[in-house]
Amino acid sequence: MLVTVLCVLIFLIVAYPLYFVIIASVSDQSLVSTGQVTLYPKHISFFGYQEIFQDARIWTGYKNTIIYTLLGTAVNLLFTLPAAYVLSRKEFRARRFLMFAFVVTLFFNGGLIPTYLLMKQLHLTNSMWVFIVPFSVNVYNLIIARSFFEHSIPKELHEAASMDGCSHFTFFVKIALPLSKAVVSVIALYYLVAHWNDFFTGLIYIQSNSLQPLQIVLRDILLSNQVFSSGAGSGGAAGGYAQQYADQVKYAVIIVSTLPILIVYPFIQKYFEKGVMIGSVKG
Repeated sequence: MLVTVLCVLIFLIVAYPLYFVIIASVSDQSLVSTGQVTLYPKHISFFGYQEIFQDARIWTGYKNTIIYTLLGTAVNLLFTLPAAYVLSRKEFRARRFLMFAFVVTLFFNGGLIPTYLLMKQLHLTNSMWVFIVPFSVNVYNLIIARSFFEHSIPKELHEAASMDGCSHFTFFVKIALPLSKAVVSVIALYYLVAHWNDFFTGLIYIQSNSLQPLQIVLRDILLSNQVFSSGAGSGGAAGGYAQQYADQVKYAVIIVSTLPILIVYPFIQKYFEKGVMIGSVKG
């Protein structure tokens, strides 16, 4: 009973901030700022959402982000999973050296300016491929997948398959992957969220408005409303109304940017709960 009460309490503590943002996005901001909105919305207004969705750029941003997220996640899995499987095979002599080379990149990198110059020389700047190609493998996810293949797939299974003439490629595609739904789902979710929230890549490497992801579009909308609120005057009714509208847009931006990921998560939750601890003990 105590454990149940504790779990419910923790859930409420975690869930309430999100719930508050939802009700604050449709409430009168003067009531929100004075603490009168706590459990349910008051003086409901959808101005924040109207301000966002009447901007034509939002649909372009949604389209771009969905493309970058789905294509990027597919490319990430295409590179990460085979690499993890190869590095998990003890008969592969170069695996320790290659794993060391991967791990080094967790601690050292070239920095922003050399990276930008490299992307420019590769003609990836101002291109959709800059969201996908340069960041095909996340080393942390690679380590998780490698640990799973090394410790969770019995070596006897590969020995039995190899006796029947099964190659490594066939074993990986037809046996290892079907047994790896948990780790594949976890890594896919990590990549999915990373691509969806990717803000920095669009800010640095993209100049064309037609290629900007959703996060950059929402940032521009948010900044324009903040300018509107600050330019409405230092005081008086006009300034107060402008600030209220800017605050409502701010809450609506949070919901618009996070809602799609929150919808996706329940569909892979059962795999996530099983796979999130993979590699946490064994290295």
